[in-house]
Amino acid sequence: MKIPFLDLHRQNLQHKQEYMKAFESFVDSGWYILGKGVERFEETLGNYVGIRNVIGVGNGLDALSLILRGYLELGKLQEGDEVIVPANTYIATVLSISENKLKPIFVEPDVNTFNLNPAEVERNITSRTKAILTVHLYGQVSGMDKLIDIAKRNDLLLIEDNAQAIGALCNGKQTGSLGDAAAFSFYPGKNLGALGDGGAVITDDEDLTKVIKAVRNYGSEKKYHNAYKGVNSRLDEVQAAILNVKLKYLDKENELRRKIAQRYRTEIKNKSIILPQCISEESHVWHLFVIRCDKRQKLIDYLNEKGIGNMIHYPVAPHQQEAYVEYNHLSLPITEQLHREVLSLPMYPLLTNVEVDYIIENINNFEY
Repeated sequence: MKIPFLDLHRQNLQHKQEYMKAFESFVDSGWYILGKGVERFEETLGNYVGIRNVIGVGNGLDALSLILRGYLELGKLQEGDEVIVPANTYIATVLSISENKLKPIFVEPDVNTFNLNPAEVERNITSRTKAILTVHLYGQVSGMDKLIDIAKRNDLLLIEDNAQAIGALCNGKQTGSLGDAAAFSFYPGKNLGALGDGGAVITDDEDLTKVIKAVRNYGSEKKYHNAYKGVNSRLDEVQAAILNVKLKYLDKENELRRKIAQRYRTEIKNKSIILPQCISEESHVWHLFVIRCDKRQKLIDYLNEKGIGNMIHYPVAPHQQEAYVEYNHLSLPITEQLHREVLSLPMYPLLTNVEVDYIIENINNFEY
Protein backbone atom coordinates (compact mmCIF):
# COMPACT_ATOMS: atom_id res chain seq x y z
CA MET A 1 0.00 0.00 0.00
CA LYS A 2 1.16 3.55 -0.77
CA ILE A 3 -0.07 6.26 1.57
CA PRO A 4 1.16 9.79 0.82
CA PHE A 5 2.04 12.04 3.71
CA LEU A 6 -0.56 14.52 2.43
CA ASP A 7 -3.01 14.07 -0.45
CA LEU A 8 -4.12 17.56 -1.45
CA HIS A 9 -5.53 16.32 -4.74
CA ARG A 10 -7.99 14.03 -2.95
CA GLN A 11 -8.93 16.74 -0.47
CA ASN A 12 -9.63 19.40 -3.08
CA LEU A 13 -11.32 17.15 -5.63
CA GLN A 14 -14.37 16.85 -3.38
CA HIS A 15 -14.94 20.63 -3.63
CA LYS A 16 -14.13 21.00 -7.34
CA GLN A 17 -17.63 21.89 -8.52
CA GLU A 18 -18.00 24.58 -5.85
CA TYR A 19 -14.57 25.93 -6.78
CA MET A 20 -15.60 26.21 -10.41
CA LYS A 21 -18.77 28.12 -9.53
CA ALA A 22 -16.80 30.43 -7.25
CA PHE A 23 -14.20 31.02 -9.97
CA GLU A 24 -16.90 31.80 -12.53
CA SER A 25 -18.41 34.34 -10.16
CA PHE A 26 -14.95 35.86 -9.64
CA VAL A 27 -14.33 36.19 -13.40
CA ASP A 28 -17.76 37.67 -14.00
CA SER A 29 -17.28 40.25 -11.24
CA GLY A 30 -14.69 42.19 -13.24
CA TRP A 31 -12.92 43.18 -9.99
CA TYR A 32 -9.77 41.17 -9.36
CA ILE A 33 -7.83 42.83 -6.50
CA LEU A 34 -9.32 43.49 -3.04
CA GLY A 35 -12.85 42.98 -4.31
CA LYS A 36 -16.06 41.53 -2.91
CA GLY A 37 -14.59 38.02 -2.56
CA VAL A 38 -11.88 39.17 -0.15
CA GLU A 39 -14.39 41.33 1.73
CA ARG A 40 -16.77 38.39 2.07
CA PHE A 41 -14.03 36.08 3.30
CA GLU A 42 -12.75 38.66 5.81
CA GLU A 43 -16.27 39.05 7.19
CA THR A 44 -16.97 35.29 7.31
CA LEU A 45 -13.64 34.50 8.96
CA GLY A 46 -14.20 37.27 11.49
CA ASN A 47 -17.59 35.82 12.37
CA TYR A 48 -16.05 32.35 12.71
CA VAL A 49 -13.25 33.48 15.02
CA GLY A 50 -15.36 36.04 16.87
CA ILE A 51 -13.23 39.08 16.04
CA ARG A 52 -14.50 41.93 13.87
CA ASN A 53 -11.32 43.13 12.18
CA VAL A 54 -9.83 40.77 9.58
CA ILE A 55 -7.21 41.86 7.03
CA GLY A 56 -6.47 39.45 4.17
CA VAL A 57 -2.78 39.43 3.21
CA GLY A 58 -0.46 37.57 0.88
CA ASN A 59 0.70 34.76 3.19
CA GLY A 60 1.26 33.74 6.81
CA LEU A 61 4.74 35.25 7.09
CA ASP A 62 3.41 38.60 5.86
CA ALA A 63 0.61 38.38 8.42
CA LEU A 64 3.12 38.02 11.26
CA SER A 65 5.43 40.67 9.86
CA LEU A 66 2.64 43.17 9.30
CA ILE A 67 1.44 42.83 12.90
CA LEU A 68 4.90 43.71 14.17
CA ARG A 69 5.29 46.45 11.55
CA GLY A 70 1.95 47.89 12.63
CA TYR A 71 3.02 48.03 16.26
CA LEU A 72 6.27 49.74 15.20
CA GLU A 73 4.31 52.37 13.25
CA LEU A 74 2.06 52.94 16.28
CA GLY A 75 5.06 53.32 18.62
CA LYS A 76 4.13 50.28 20.70
CA LEU A 77 7.38 48.64 19.60
CA GLN A 78 10.78 50.16 18.86
CA GLU A 79 13.61 48.72 16.79
CA GLY A 80 15.79 46.53 19.01
CA ASP A 81 12.96 45.52 21.36
CA GLU A 82 12.93 41.89 22.44
CA VAL A 83 10.18 39.50 21.35
CA ILE A 84 9.90 36.16 23.12
CA VAL A 85 9.38 33.31 20.65
CA PRO A 86 9.34 29.50 20.86
CA ALA A 87 12.77 28.08 19.99
CA ASN A 88 11.21 25.11 18.17
CA THR A 89 8.93 26.97 15.77
CA TYR A 90 9.06 27.13 11.98
CA ILE A 91 11.53 29.78 10.86
CA ALA A 92 8.79 32.08 9.49
CA THR A 93 7.87 33.08 13.05
CA VAL A 94 11.44 34.22 13.68
CA LEU A 95 11.83 35.85 10.27
CA SER A 96 8.92 38.17 11.04
CA ILE A 97 10.80 39.42 14.11
CA SER A 98 14.21 39.96 12.55
CA GLU A 99 12.65 41.48 9.40
CA ASN A 100 11.31 44.27 11.58
CA LYS A 101 14.70 44.82 13.29
CA LEU A 102 13.42 43.37 16.55
CA LYS A 103 15.36 40.81 18.60
CA PRO A 104 14.04 37.23 18.94
CA ILE A 105 14.49 35.70 22.37
CA PHE A 106 14.36 31.92 21.93
CA VAL A 107 12.52 30.15 24.73
CA GLU A 108 12.34 26.41 25.35
CA PRO A 109 9.03 24.56 24.89
CA ASP A 110 7.22 22.11 27.11
CA VAL A 111 8.65 18.79 25.90
CA ASN A 112 5.21 17.14 26.13
CA THR A 113 3.04 19.69 24.30
CA PHE A 114 5.72 21.23 21.99
CA ASN A 115 4.33 24.67 22.91
CA LEU A 116 5.89 27.56 24.86
CA ASN A 117 6.68 26.78 28.49
CA PRO A 118 5.20 29.71 30.48
CA ALA A 119 7.74 29.26 33.28
CA GLU A 120 10.55 29.67 30.75
CA VAL A 121 8.82 32.73 29.32
CA GLU A 122 8.84 34.42 32.73
CA ARG A 123 12.51 33.58 33.24
CA ASN A 124 13.44 35.28 29.96
CA ILE A 125 11.63 38.60 30.46
CA THR A 126 13.95 41.61 30.66
CA SER A 127 13.50 45.37 30.61
CA ARG A 128 13.76 45.19 26.79
CA THR A 129 10.99 42.60 26.40
CA LYS A 130 7.93 44.11 24.74
CA ALA A 131 6.03 41.17 23.25
CA ILE A 132 5.38 37.44 23.37
CA LEU A 133 4.84 35.76 20.01
CA THR A 134 3.35 32.38 20.83
CA VAL A 135 2.77 29.59 18.31
CA HIS A 136 -0.09 27.08 18.51
CA LEU A 137 2.26 24.45 17.15
CA TYR A 138 1.01 21.44 15.17
CA GLY A 139 -2.60 22.48 15.88
CA GLN A 140 -2.66 22.59 19.71
CA VAL A 141 -3.45 25.72 21.70
CA SER A 142 -0.57 27.19 23.69
CA GLY A 143 -0.97 27.61 27.45
CA MET A 144 -2.88 30.83 26.88
CA ASP A 145 -4.31 31.34 30.37
CA LYS A 146 -0.80 31.59 31.82
CA LEU A 147 0.59 33.54 28.89
CA ILE A 148 -2.24 36.09 29.08
CA ASP A 149 -1.53 36.53 32.80
CA ILE A 150 2.21 36.96 32.17
CA ALA A 151 1.57 39.47 29.39
CA LYS A 152 -0.81 41.54 31.53
CA ARG A 153 1.48 41.57 34.57
CA ASN A 154 4.46 42.65 32.50
CA ASP A 155 2.62 45.00 30.10
CA LEU A 156 3.58 42.93 27.05
CA LEU A 157 1.88 42.50 23.71
CA LEU A 158 0.65 38.94 23.14
CA ILE A 159 0.61 37.86 19.50
CA GLU A 160 -0.66 34.51 18.22
CA ASP A 161 0.94 32.64 15.35
CA ASN A 162 -2.19 30.74 14.41
CA ALA A 163 -0.92 29.30 11.14
CA GLN A 164 -1.58 25.72 12.26
CA ALA A 165 -4.48 25.77 14.71
CA ILE A 166 -7.53 27.40 13.12
CA GLY A 167 -10.63 25.93 14.75
CA ALA A 168 -8.97 24.96 18.03
CA LEU A 169 -10.63 26.26 21.20
CA CYS A 170 -9.40 27.60 24.54
CA ASN A 171 -12.10 27.98 27.17
CA GLY A 172 -14.66 28.01 24.36
CA LYS A 173 -12.88 30.78 22.41
CA GLN A 174 -11.22 30.34 19.04
CA THR A 175 -7.51 30.55 18.58
CA GLY A 176 -6.83 33.87 16.93
CA SER A 177 -9.14 35.66 19.38
CA LEU A 178 -7.05 35.15 22.52
CA GLY A 179 -4.24 37.71 22.26
CA ASP A 180 -3.82 41.26 21.00
CA ALA A 181 -3.47 40.16 17.37
CA ALA A 182 -3.17 36.92 15.43
CA ALA A 183 -1.66 35.76 12.16
CA PHE A 184 -3.25 33.07 9.97
CA SER A 185 -1.77 31.12 7.06
CA PHE A 186 -3.78 29.54 4.26
CA TYR A 187 -0.89 27.66 2.66
CA PRO A 188 -2.42 24.69 0.77
CA GLY A 189 -1.48 22.09 3.39
CA LYS A 190 -3.09 23.92 6.31
CA ASN A 191 -6.39 22.84 7.88
CA LEU A 192 -7.95 25.74 5.98
CA GLY A 193 -5.78 25.77 2.88
CA ALA A 194 -6.10 27.77 -0.32
CA LEU A 195 -4.87 26.66 -3.75
CA GLY A 196 -1.84 28.91 -3.35
CA ASP A 197 -0.52 31.35 -0.79
CA GLY A 198 -2.74 33.40 1.47
CA GLY A 199 -2.89 34.79 4.99
CA ALA A 200 -4.79 37.06 7.33
CA VAL A 201 -4.39 39.26 10.39
CA ILE A 202 -7.15 39.33 13.01
CA THR A 203 -7.32 41.88 15.83
CA ASP A 204 -9.73 43.91 17.95
CA ASP A 205 -7.32 46.86 17.81
CA GLU A 206 -8.84 49.47 15.50
CA ASP A 207 -5.63 51.50 15.22
CA LEU A 208 -3.58 48.43 14.32
CA THR A 209 -6.20 47.43 11.75
CA LYS A 210 -6.06 50.83 10.07
CA VAL A 211 -2.26 50.74 9.84
CA ILE A 212 -2.05 47.18 8.49
CA LYS A 213 -4.77 47.79 5.89
CA ALA A 214 -2.71 50.66 4.57
CA VAL A 215 0.73 49.04 4.81
CA ARG A 216 -0.42 45.87 2.98
CA ASN A 217 -1.50 48.09 0.05
CA TYR A 218 1.66 50.14 -0.65
CA GLY A 219 1.10 52.17 2.53
CA SER A 220 -1.95 53.78 0.98
CA GLU A 221 -5.06 54.76 2.92
CA LYS A 222 -6.36 56.65 -0.12
CA LYS A 223 -5.42 55.87 -3.72
CA TYR A 224 -2.15 57.54 -4.72
CA HIS A 225 -1.73 58.96 -1.19
CA ASN A 226 0.78 56.98 0.85
CA ALA A 227 0.94 57.39 4.61
CA TYR A 228 3.55 54.65 5.07
CA LYS A 229 6.43 53.04 3.18
CA GLY A 230 4.22 50.05 2.52
CA VAL A 231 4.38 46.69 0.81
CA ASN A 232 2.20 44.77 -1.62
CA SER A 233 0.65 41.95 0.41
CA ARG A 234 -3.02 41.47 -0.46
CA LEU A 235 -5.04 38.28 -0.24
CA ASP A 236 -5.80 37.27 -3.83
CA GLU A 237 -9.43 37.31 -4.95
CA VAL A 238 -9.11 33.80 -6.42
CA GLN A 239 -7.78 32.41 -3.14
CA ALA A 240 -10.51 34.22 -1.21
CA ALA A 241 -13.09 32.52 -3.45
CA ILE A 242 -11.58 29.10 -2.67
CA LEU A 243 -11.38 29.86 1.06
CA ASN A 244 -15.01 30.99 1.12
CA VAL A 245 -15.92 27.49 -0.08
CA LYS A 246 -13.61 25.60 2.26
CA LEU A 247 -14.37 27.49 5.46
CA LYS A 248 -17.86 25.92 5.46
CA TYR A 249 -16.28 22.49 5.88
CA LEU A 250 -13.52 23.36 8.37
CA ASP A 251 -15.20 22.15 11.57
CA LYS A 252 -16.29 18.88 9.97
CA GLU A 253 -12.79 18.24 8.63
CA ASN A 254 -11.21 19.11 11.97
CA GLU A 255 -13.46 16.52 13.61
CA LEU A 256 -12.25 13.91 11.13
CA ARG A 257 -8.67 14.83 12.05
CA ARG A 258 -9.52 14.37 15.73
CA LYS A 259 -10.95 10.91 15.08
CA ILE A 260 -7.81 9.83 13.21
CA ALA A 261 -5.62 11.26 15.97
CA GLN A 262 -7.67 9.42 18.59
CA ARG A 263 -7.05 6.14 16.78
CA TYR A 264 -3.33 6.83 16.53
CA ARG A 265 -3.12 7.75 20.22
CA THR A 266 -5.04 4.74 21.49
CA GLU A 267 -3.93 2.03 19.05
CA ILE A 268 -0.24 2.78 18.50
CA LYS A 269 1.52 0.75 21.15
CA ASN A 270 5.25 0.70 20.54
CA LYS A 271 7.75 1.44 23.30
CA SER A 272 10.06 3.03 20.75
CA ILE A 273 7.46 5.70 19.95
CA ILE A 274 6.52 8.70 22.12
CA LEU A 275 3.01 9.84 21.24
CA PRO A 276 1.91 13.50 21.38
CA GLN A 277 -0.02 14.70 24.39
CA CYS A 278 -3.36 16.42 24.02
CA ILE A 279 -4.58 18.78 26.75
CA SER A 280 -8.23 18.42 25.66
CA GLU A 281 -10.09 17.34 22.55
CA GLU A 282 -11.28 20.84 21.72
CA SER A 283 -7.82 22.38 22.13
CA HIS A 284 -6.20 20.44 19.28
CA VAL A 285 -7.09 20.32 15.57
CA TRP A 286 -4.17 18.05 14.59
CA HIS A 287 -2.71 20.00 11.72
CA LEU A 288 0.13 17.53 12.18
CA PHE A 289 0.41 14.30 14.14
CA VAL A 290 3.94 14.43 15.49
CA ILE A 291 5.54 11.48 17.24
CA ARG A 292 9.04 11.17 18.69
CA CYS A 293 11.59 8.40 18.20
CA ASP A 294 15.24 8.43 19.26
CA LYS A 295 16.05 6.22 16.25
CA ARG A 296 14.21 8.46 13.82
CA GLN A 297 16.19 7.66 10.69
CA LYS A 298 15.62 3.94 11.15
CA LEU A 299 11.91 4.61 11.55
CA ILE A 300 11.90 6.81 8.43
CA ASP A 301 13.63 4.11 6.41
CA TYR A 302 11.16 1.52 7.70
CA LEU A 303 8.09 3.64 6.90
CA ASN A 304 9.44 4.41 3.44
CA GLU A 305 9.84 0.68 2.78
CA LYS A 306 6.21 0.17 3.82
CA GLY A 307 4.99 3.00 1.56
CA ILE A 308 3.91 5.23 4.45
CA GLY A 309 4.56 8.92 3.87
CA ASN A 310 6.25 10.91 6.62
CA MET A 311 7.96 14.24 7.14
CA ILE A 312 10.10 16.00 9.74
CA HIS A 313 8.63 19.21 11.23
CA TYR A 314 11.30 20.53 11.61
CA PRO A 315 14.78 19.07 11.05
CA VAL A 316 16.80 22.17 12.03
CA ALA A 317 15.94 24.60 14.82
CA PRO A 318 15.90 28.32 13.88
CA HIS A 319 18.81 29.16 16.21
CA GLN A 320 20.94 26.53 14.42
CA GLN A 321 20.20 27.78 10.91
CA GLU A 322 22.92 29.38 8.78
CA ALA A 323 20.64 32.39 8.34
CA TYR A 324 20.86 33.03 12.09
CA VAL A 325 24.56 32.39 12.61
CA GLU A 326 24.56 35.00 15.39
CA TYR A 327 22.47 32.61 17.48
CA ASN A 328 24.29 29.37 16.59
CA HIS A 329 26.12 29.49 19.94
CA LEU A 330 22.91 29.11 21.96
CA SER A 331 22.33 25.90 23.88
CA LEU A 332 18.66 24.94 23.93
CA PRO A 333 18.70 21.23 24.82
CA ILE A 334 14.94 20.55 24.82
CA THR A 335 14.46 22.21 21.45
CA GLU A 336 17.47 20.43 20.01
CA GLN A 337 16.26 17.07 21.29
CA LEU A 338 12.85 17.59 19.74
CA HIS A 339 14.36 18.53 16.39
CA ARG A 340 16.37 15.28 16.48
CA GLU A 341 13.38 13.10 17.34
CA VAL A 342 10.13 14.47 15.85
CA LEU A 343 8.43 12.80 12.90
CA SER A 344 5.03 13.55 11.40
CA LEU A 345 2.68 10.77 10.29
CA PRO A 346 -0.01 11.11 7.59
CA MET A 347 -2.83 13.32 8.87
CA TYR A 348 -5.61 14.63 6.66
CA PRO A 349 -9.40 14.30 6.80
CA LEU A 350 -9.82 11.80 3.95
CA LEU A 351 -7.51 9.10 5.28
CA THR A 352 -9.56 5.90 5.17
CA ASN A 353 -9.93 3.41 8.00
CA VAL A 354 -7.99 0.90 5.91
CA GLU A 355 -5.12 3.35 5.52
CA VAL A 356 -5.12 4.20 9.22
CA ASP A 357 -5.19 0.47 10.06
CA TYR A 358 -2.14 -0.05 7.84
CA ILE A 359 -0.21 2.84 9.41
CA ILE A 360 -0.95 1.70 12.96
CA GLU A 361 -0.15 -1.96 12.25
CA ASN A 362 3.20 -1.16 10.70
CA ILE A 363 4.27 1.29 13.40
CA ASN A 364 3.41 -1.28 16.03
CA ASN A 365 5.61 -3.78 14.16
CA PHE A 366 8.59 -1.42 14.03
CA GLU A 367 11.64 -2.75 15.84
CA TYR A 368 15.26 -1.66 16.13
